[in-house]
Amino acid sequence: MNVATRVFLLFSAGYFVSYIFRGLNIGFAPFLTQEMGLTAADLGGLTSLYFLGFAVTQIPAGAALDTWGPRRVTAVLMLVAALGSLLFGLADGLVSMMAGRVLIGIGVAVCMGAGLQALAQHFPVHRIPVLNGALIAIGGLGGAVVGTPLALLLQAASWRTISVGLAVFTMVVAGLIWFWASDAGAVPRKKERPSVWAQFRGIWELLCSLGFWKLSLFPSVCGGMFYAVQSLWMKPYLLDVNQAGHAQTDALVSLLGLAAVCGSLVSGGLARRFERLGMSLTVFNGVCLGAFVGVQALIMLDVPIPKSVLWTCFGLFGACCVLLFAIFVTRYPPAMWGRANTTFNMLVFFMIFAVQNVIGLIVERWEPIEPGVYPAQAHLTAWSCLLAVQIACGIWYFWPTPRRAAVRPAALQGAEGRG
Repeated sequence: MNVATRVFLLFSAGYFVSYIFRGLNIGFAPFLTQEMGLTAADLGGLTSLYFLGFAVTQIPAGAALDTWGPRRVTAVLMLVAALGSLLFGLADGLVSMMAGRVLIGIGVAVCMGAGLQALAQHFPVHRIPVLNGALIAIGGLGGAVVGTPLALLLQAASWRTISVGLAVFTMVVAGLIWFWASDAGAVPRKKERPSVWAQFRGIWELLCSLGFWKLSLFPSVCGGMFYAVQSLWMKPYLLDVNQAGHAQTDALVSLLGLAAVCGSLVSGGLARRFERLGMSLTVFNGVCLGAFVGVQALIMLDVPIPKSVLWTCFGLFGACCVLLFAIFVTRYPPAMWGRANTTFNMLVFFMIFAVQNVIGLIVERWEPIEPGVYPAQAHLTAWSCLLAVQIACGIWYFWPTPRRAAVRPAALQGAEGRG
């Protein structure tokens, strides 16, 4: 097995672990509600802490990736995730569970960004969109695991046992990445590495760029909605709004995860085909995200289309937000790839944190029909508010930018290269 293939497989495994942790509470939720007496807001807050820990780690993680490389940073941080999973599984109260979720989020914060950076360092640019999609697809299989497979596992083992088992599995993957993955020549030697302060200055220049925000806001908001629903609120929506049975709901959760995998795999290849027809990758990304917004509207209207079709489309188009990583490779120099990826990741995960909490807070304004069960109107109101935000961001994404207000890519790249 050559070095590049080994790097691809190992970092895909790391992202797979990250994705399992991301959606774990969708299966744990009924047990946590009964055992710990959690409300909708409690559950949303607890689950979202993973994304908060993930988000606040992105900026220092981006600087660390560009300084020490993806192999070392990923392996070390995954040990933090293993500690968090162990703490969550052994927790005797909400506070220790919350601490565990934060540590998990911090520990897997670089799994995707590091993988994308490692691929960019080991493979030619023309293969990046497809390989990015493949890595994200393999990791995205974790979204399918938290559906029916997790439901079946919970019949044989408690959520605490599963959490401890995941801690062990995470340590194994961390060890494999540390000892078997390889650093690329693109990682600067120690004497050539910029200071950590210079790395942070590069991130600040990125965040001060109008072009970065215009490119990133719509995908980050849509990504926030997609992952917040996939990792927690899909199941309550199906149970409370559509009156679906538990078996059907678990099957649809797994179907959504598999659809997201397919979306990640197919979108990169389709994007290149449309590029040859004259459609830019940026426009293709926006069109896919616009379709994702449209699917949400169809789900809310309960149109007479099989739910399996609607939720498959939700997964296919929702996963397209990751195309932005391929755009970054063409717009920023190699020294900025880690920071560009992790800064966008930070935006997405702050959005997930916000969306999960907003849905929980809105839903809780209605009296529960029974513990953990809320009226359909509660969920529809929350989704309507978030749909309006996505539409507004989509309009700005496609709105022409006045030439005098635009940040020239060449000037921006020069500033970023100095950072």
